[in-house]
Parts: sequence; structure tokens; C-alpha cells
Amino acid sequence: MSQRPVVIVTGADLASQALDLLKDFEVVYAGKTPQEADLVALCRQHDPVAMIVRYGKVPASVMDAAPSLRVISKHGSGTDTIDKEAAKARGIEVRAAVGANAAAVAEQALALVLACAKSVVQLDERMHAGHWDKATHKSVELNGRTIGLVGLGAIGQRFARMCDAMGMKVIGFDPFAKDLPSYIQPVALDAIWRESDVISLHCPLTEENRNLVNAQTLAACKRGVILVNTARGGLIDEAALLQAVRSGQVMAAGLDSFAVEPMTAPHIFHGEANIVLSPHIGGVTSDAYVNMGVGAAKNVLDVLARTTESA
Repeated sequence: MSQRPVVIVTGADLASQALDLLKDFEVVYAGKTPQEADLVALCRQHDPVAMIVRYGKVPASVMDAAPSLRVISKHGSGTDTIDKEAAKARGIEVRAAVGANAAAVAEQALALVLACAKSVVQLDERMHAGHWDKATHKSVELNGRTIGLVGLGAIGQRFARMCDAMGMKVIGFDPFAKDLPSYIQPVALDAIWRESDVISLHCPLTEENRNLVNAQTLAACKRGVILVNTARGGLIDEAALLQAVRSGQVMAAGLDSFAVEPMTAPHIFHGEANIVLSPHIGGVTSDAYVNMGVGAAKNVLDVLARTTESA
């Protein structure tokens, strides 16, 4: 066992700037696809004081294998892969690098909205096949349209600013958001479905909001709504969405996250012209990689400093 306290990273790498912050620790990597058994074995071997979570899940069994564990720090903003109740019961603090990937994910959401509204993928394929659809194709103009945001944290608010700049009316639902800018009109969740021309999801996944987008909520939407999800795949009932897209109730969907990741192949969305897919890369930019690593490392240091002082 190392003489220095250990930080386990559930990934294969960490930004050099983050490693500089963790210079007093031994950093142990679990690899890109760590399974529960792998993490349990590493924790038993190294008894880490902290974990930085990039990939995989951290259930109670992993925590029980690491009696010295004080903090589980997410390399990003979504902590749904960490059993937070188990962590709380064991006195382990769970922290997220809030806002570290906000710019990257908001830009991805905008890219998906534009791809859906402007038929970017379909027109590109048609052009490459030698077609010229100017006489028959009409895109959707977003200026003056209403976009409904579910979740108004760092990402949601940054995306709202982009939409406002395009002349869209921005409405949003988030029971925890305070001091919202004037261009976001807070509304009840029902109003999101009823009033939006475009809906974009920016909330964490909880057991309460799993399958938030389902047959019933999709039926409550305007016909021809655009749906974008750069948050968590579990927010959407995928079979219900597919049916809504095929019926025209949803004009197009832009998805960067899925119920099972990596996406299984074959998948019900494969080959659907009006569903634009990306492999959960909204937060995967060079800048966000550094920001998330540094944010996660700072959270580790902050919690360990406090727990050491109070010990």
C-alpha cells in the first residue's frame, strides 16, 4: 500500500492541471470501463481517501471496500451514478464540479436544436446524394418561438442566454432555481409541455423524474415540437419518444444521452431520420476536460481539508 493517501479515478486519465493539484496523493486509475468488481478490488487494495468519478457507477459495495473514503467527487455535474444515500449513511461527501462543463453542454444543446430545426443531417445526406431540395424544403425559424427548459442550473441558464440572443421566448421549470435573469420566465412543468415549440432537458436524473418525458407528457405537447436532451437518458421513455416522432407529434429529437450507455446496437433509434444522435459528448471538449478535472480535484482537496480540521 502506498505511503501517500490514494485517490482513485474511475477513468484512464485526468488533466495535468488536476494532477498538479493532487501532487500530494497517489492517483490510481480504474480504466475507461470500470465495473463494480474492479472498483471493489481497487478500493480493498488501496483504501482510498477520495474517488474522482468519470465512468461507471459507485454503489454501496465500493464504499464499504474503502473504509478511509471521505469524498466522492464527480468529474462533471451529474451525480446520478453515485449512490448518494449510501454515501450519506457512511459519512462520505458527494460533490460535483458544478458549472465546469456548462459552456460545452449548452453549445451541444444549441447544436442539436439547430440540427433539428434546420434539418442539417437530412439535407447534408441529400446533397451528398446529388439532390437539390430548395424548391421543396422549408426549415423552422426559431426567432419568436418558445423554448421550454426543464432545469435551470449552470447549463440551463447558459443555454437560455443563447436562446434569448436568437430572439426566442424562454420559459423554464426548476423548483430549486433562484434569482433568475429577466429573460427566463419561470413556469409550472405543465406549461413547458403545453406552450413550448422546443423543449430542452437540463435537469439531473432522480427516481422522481425518471421517464419524465413519456407518452402522456408528449401527448400534452404542441404537435411538431422539437425535443433535445443533453442531460440524462433516463429522463425519456425511449419507446414513447420513438412513437411520437414517427407519428409527427415530435417533429425531431436531438439526443446526447440514453437510457443505456454506451447505446446498445441495434437500437430502436437507429435509422430514424428525424432523431439526431450524439454519443454523450456534450461535455467532452478540451476546455471542459480541464475544467472538470480541476473542479473535481478542488472538491477533493476542499472536503479532505475540512474533514482533517474537524477530526
